[in-house]
Amino acid sequence: MQRIGLTGGIGAGKSVVSRRLAELGAVVIDADALARAAVAPGTVGFDAVVGEFGPDVLDAEGKIDRARLAHLVFADSQARVRLEEIVHPEVRRLGAEREAAAAALDHQVVVVHDVPLLVETDQTGRFELVVVVHAPADQRLERLVRLRGMDPDDVAGRIAAQASDDERLAAADVVLDGTGSEENLVAQVDALWARLLDERTAEADPA
Repeated sequence: MQRIGLTGGIGAGKSVVSRRLAELGAVVIDADALARAAVAPGTVGFDAVVGEFGPDVLDAEGKIDRARLAHLVFADSQARVRLEEIVHPEVRRLGAEREAAAAALDHQVVVVHDVPLLVETDQTGRFELVVVVHAPADQRLERLVRLRGMDPDDVAGRIAAQASDDERLAAADVVLDGTGSEENLVAQVDALWARLLDERTAEADPA
């Protein structure tokens, strides 16, 4: 099994990379999806979030309103820390379960952990390879406002809450350039996958 950590600042193009890796055959474990599962109604995480932040973070269906909660915590660093203390341990537990299940089916599987806060949570040492999708913060802000219609102040707050570009790049074993087109980024992923395949083949047959 090969374990890869994938990260990148919001708006850098990480979702494109994650999707392409899955298409190529990797098992992608999405930390954001696990975070949603960790606070679904009926879970310990759900009860803890409501207990910490109150019923105002619920939507009309009684689920966590992620947009409302995000707006709250990105404006308050202490609130963000309290939320992370609830969610992150559960995300790691769920991720470990999914990784073990994938390895049980195929011991040569490539498992990609898609973790937006990989650097911020000091998890880079857990992986054989850390892949960072990079685009400068100012380009990411413009992209998110233009393409997703996000509020500029909200985007700026989210970017400020994440690691800096330099911190992310310093942690990278591989940097994928997210400044260009989606097609260009996909081509970079394909080249990386081919390299990883060659390395796995060489390890299996060193002669």
